[in-house]
Parts: sequence; C-alpha cells; structure tokens
Amino acid sequence: MSKKRNILFIMADQLRADYLGCNGHPTIQTPNIDKLAKNGVNFTRAYCQAPVCGPSRMSFYTGRYAFSHGASYNNVPLNISEKSLGEYLRPLGYRVGLVGKTHMKRDDEGMSRLGINPDTSRGVLLSQCGFEPFERDDGLHPDQSVNPDLPYNQYLREHGFEGDNPWHLWANSAEDDNGDVLSGWHMRNCHLPARVPEAHSETAYTTNRAMDFITEAADQPWCLHLSYIKPHWPYIAPAPYHDMYSADDILPAVKSEAERDNPHPVIAAFMNHSEGIVFSREETRKTVIPAYMGLITQLDDHIGRLMQFLEQKGILDDTTIVLTADHGDYLGDHWLGEKELFHEPSVRIPLIICDPSQNADVTRGQTNDELIESIDLVPTFIELAGGQVASHILEGRSLLSQIQSREKPENWREFVFSEADYAWRGARTELQLAPDQTRAFMVRNHRWKYIHFEHFRPQLFDLQSDPQELNDLGNHPDYEAIRAELSQAVYDWFRHRKTRVTISNEDVASRTGKAQQNGYLFGIW
Repeated sequence: MSKKRNILFIMADQLRADYLGCNGHPTIQTPNIDKLAKNGVNFTRAYCQAPVCGPSRMSFYTGRYAFSHGASYNNVPLNISEKSLGEYLRPLGYRVGLVGKTHMKRDDEGMSRLGINPDTSRGVLLSQCGFEPFERDDGLHPDQSVNPDLPYNQYLREHGFEGDNPWHLWANSAEDDNGDVLSGWHMRNCHLPARVPEAHSETAYTTNRAMDFITEAADQPWCLHLSYIKPHWPYIAPAPYHDMYSADDILPAVKSEAERDNPHPVIAAFMNHSEGIVFSREETRKTVIPAYMGLITQLDDHIGRLMQFLEQKGILDDTTIVLTADHGDYLGDHWLGEKELFHEPSVRIPLIICDPSQNADVTRGQTNDELIESIDLVPTFIELAGGQVASHILEGRSLLSQIQSREKPENWREFVFSEADYAWRGARTELQLAPDQTRAFMVRNHRWKYIHFEHFRPQLFDLQSDPQELNDLGNHPDYEAIRAELSQAVYDWFRHRKTRVTISNEDVASRTGKAQQNGYLFGIW
C-alpha cells in the first residue's frame, strides 16, 4: 500500500456556504479557499445534520445523525458508547489531534458508572470526542468563570495583555476614543477593531498551534481537526480586517413582509428572540456583516499561511485538505439571527475536499451538486486511510468515489436530513411546550424542502421556483400530495436508523441459519 496521506480537517464555526468567492459571493475576498476549490472538489449542496454547534459537530465526529447519537443540543453529553473519528483512525496508524473547538460535553455519568477516570489517557480521549487535545479552545463567555490556565489566555498574558479574561478584554473587545473597553458582545461595537493586534488574535494563534502539531507529528500519518472559532460571534475583527468591508459590500437581506405578517408559529417565536429582533434592523446588518466578512477574509489569509507552511515542510502533496463549517448564520435573513432552523443560510454548509492523489486529477476544480451530508466525512476519512467502513454503525456514505471519479455515483441518496431540538430556547416557553415537545426534522431533495414540527403544521418550500424560501407552502391545499410524500420520507428515515451497533452486518450474515449446528435444536420432529 502506498504511503498514507495526512488529513487536515478544517472547520470554521458559523461560516455560511454562500460567503465564499468560489460559491458566488460578489464582494468577499477568499482567494486561498477559492484555490482549494480550484484544486479539489467543491460540494455545493452539503448540509449539516443539526444547525447548531454541539449536535452538528457530534454528527461530524461520529458519522451519525443526532437522532442516533442523542446529543441533540449544546452541552448535551455525547453517550460514552459512541465511537468517533479518532477511534476509527488510530487503529489505522494515525495520530488524531485537535486544535480549536469541539463543543463536546463529556458523559460524566457514563464515565463514573464505568469507573473511568477522566484524567487517564483513555479518559482524556473519551472526554475530548476521541481527539488528542493538542489544544482545545471552545471560546469563552464574558460573565462565566474563566479557567486562568486556558492556554490562549496564558499566551495573551505572556504577551502583555493582562486581565482575568484577556480573551474577552483584548481579543473580543474594542476601545473608544477615551480608551474605555467596549465589549464585542455588544454588536454596536463590531465596526471597531479588536484591542488585540492581529498577530495575537484567535485565528492567528490557532493557526500557529496547528503548525506546532504538524511539526510534532511528523513521524507518522496524522489527522488534525483544525477547528476555528471565528467567524462565530462575537463579531469583532482585528485591524486591518475590521474595516476591510463596508455596508456597500453586503448583500440585501433575504426576507419579505409576508414572512413576518403571517409566519409559521415556531418561526415567529424565533423571530421574537433577541437576535431575531436585533438582526431585523438594517443598522445591525450594516454594522455586523462587514465585520463578519472581515473575519472570513482573515481566516482565508491564515489558511493561505498554513498552505505555505505545508509546502515548505514538503508535505502539501501528502495531505488531503477538507474545509467545512458546522452550520451557517442567518445574519438577518428571514427576520432571524443566529442559526438552529432550516433555511439555507443556516443549514447549508461549505464543503471543499482537496485530495492530492493522482486518482483525484479527474475531478480537480469541479463543482459537485449531489446531496451531501456532514456525516459523510467519517467514512470518507476511513477509506482515505485504507480502512473498512463500519456499515452497521456509520450512517454517512464515503465521498471517495466522487472525489476520484467523474462518474455519477450509483444509487446516491435522494434526500438529506437535518434536525433541531429547541427545548432550551425561549421559543419553547412562548409556544407553551414541554421540553420533550420541541423536535423538528428537515428533509430536502433536489427540488423540495419539507420541515416537520411536532405539534404544528409543516413547512414546504419549492426550491426550484422559490430558491430564497420566501413562499411557505406548508398549508397550501395544492401541495398536499407533495407534503404527504416528504412526510413519508421522514418516516422511512426514522425506520432505518442504525441502532444495532454492537455487532457487524458481516457477523450477522455469517451466523444466519447456523442455529442447529450450534446446538439449538428447535423445529426437529
């Protein structure tokens, strides 16, 4: 077997698919990401399995839907029994590391029940979603208890940026003309530069730590999950990126008065969240989106720096590069902020895979419009590493054939699915729902998108005639048959979840019809 290639698995938090030059944004500057697309395959119809950080990432890392792995929202622990990417790749000889964010909550109850100490080598891996935590940093909040030993905070202090939480005071705050600190959490300040110089910003620091890992891991094939916090809020960028874009560079909000005048009940409740109210104002969009775009261009510049580093190390041609995001960001589209629901700005994600092998030359620079799910990456990585996909556990499908062949894949999926659990959100109390009544499920094919809400009517969008999803056909009498067909697709999807995970399909096949020879003599006259 030829030398195993490294895997650089890059994820940017809250990066919209349509905020890249290679995906058609008319003003944003992303030349390095565009170059990856030119040298690889750009999957333009890729979807996350839950449009919020925690459950989306748990699906990325396990190769399973949120319905199957159970970590349905942020800080819902991932069951200790769930296998993740590291547990598939380490037996194949890979060092599997993390630099950045996972948003994984460990299963303390499960570890206690099994007597596993989280400080042991096995306990650390189970606490870190299977990754070796070379440096984990999920980002901090200004009013929470801050770990003073967080490496990025230590780094900032070592460089003269003092405070109990320099992440907030320097990397995510600005100053007014009097030198007073202005929090980046207040979006009115997002047009100002971060107090920290760009060279010491989160994105620069995270890139440096990725380089440290790659240097240290040079003696074996590696998979590095490089997980950037930005362009996730706080939307505050260091100079010169803070004013690289202006209100003239932003696109008009995708929204209509009809959406607000007669909304779906769940959508209406999300519109009433503070982020929906604030982002419905043009003043907010014109202040925040230029900073969001600046953060993306900063990210792009550091990806370019990382590519140069790989080239200087002589390993760029030995490294498969994947760039994606955990979900998108509404940014005021549909009168909404944040993510969590199923419009395209929230649920569609960028996905670029650049495979340096000669087998991939036939697809280099292509745009692929097949329906792709985030859970497809784990089986793809396993095949790239030369392993066998655990088909009784993994619910995604390998993309290797689509990376290394021009042929349309046979029997490729007709639908993609995504899920939401908004039990923790104010929308639940406004709608007077119990915590177990807040599930929603999306199914889309190449034309239709259907959303099932527990206790409420569905939504339906014709993406062919209404690509901006402004005309909800969820209760239109002419589309009853379409809704019934897609509702059946959701039901069929439920019935095919992989729950028999402790024995392989191959083992089942080898034992079929062997009862009598194994001594179970039933059915004998």
